[in-house]
Amino acid sequence: MHAKNPADRPRRIDRTLVRGVLVAAALLGFAGAGPALAEGSWTSYISNWGPGSESRRWEDSDRDDVATSVTFQGCVTGNNDFKDADLQIYKDVFGPDKAYGHRTNHCDTSSWGDQSSGTYYFMLEGVRSGAKLWVDTVTTRY
Repeated sequence: MHAKNPADRPRRIDRTLVRGVLVAAALLGFAGAGPALAEGSWTSYISNWGPGSESRRWEDSDRDDVATSVTFQGCVTGNNDFKDADLQIYKDVFGPDKAYGHRTNHCDTSSWGDQSSGTYYFMLEGVRSGAKLWVDTVTTRY
């Protein structure tokens, strides 16, 4: 039996539309409810670095309170006896770049606290137990 007036017919709900609306609502909910995350990060590796080698530069806009950190995983030196690496963070400025403190990295995370806006990089100041350094994974957060 069909309804005589089309307006009296029950409406069919498009399941694809409903699914899309539910997925969009869930994604918006996750985006708005998550914890504050780092403004930025990058991952790379180190191969055959000696003292004075510099990382790539990154731009920190200082839109958060996240500490600038460098994490090393999988560290070796030329003689396979890695002990630690001395790192220094620098802010790229006109004239001599400004140093923000020396940290000793034992193939773990070194942190320099929340930095002001600017362009930064880290430098290998030295490595114990070998002249050259290799690191499988370098993750920089800012």
